[in-house]
Amino acid sequence: MNNIKWPKMNKLKPLIEFRFFILTGIGVLTFSNFIIELFGQTIPNIVGAFFKDVGVMVIVAAVFVFAFTWLLKAKPHNKPKKYSLVVFDIFGNKSNIEGIRTEFKIHDVAWSYMKQYKTLYPLYNFALVSDNPKSEKKTIFRYI
Repeated sequence: MNNIKWPKMNKLKPLIEFRFFILTGIGVLTFSNFIIELFGQTIPNIVGAFFKDVGVMVIVAAVFVFAFTWLLKAKPHNKPKKYSLVVFDIFGNKSNIEGIRTEFKIHDVAWSYMKQYKTLYPLYNFALVSDNPKSEKKTIFRYI
């Protein structure tokens, strides 16, 4: 082993220092790329996808809650069993027209007759009224 000639350290010193800087630079670049990848893409994609899904669920739940409350509020709880038409003259007084049907069991049929009577008797106004058994007053559903 003594016969091996080793190069002088002075010639290899710049190469060793350069290699140290290259390895350090690769390590720093690799670490910085890891940090950039982690905080720039990975975490925002995971967190963003989570909050996007949560946001969609909150919006869908709000729509269902709104629709449910609207249906409960819009639907009459005590559906009348009998409807009648009340005729008013141009002064707003109750009137009577001979030969027209005024008692109905179905709301849509009463509404249809009321529209037909309005075209036949344009100087009169008509109100679609029902008796609510729980209240003393009559409820007007439509007025034309």
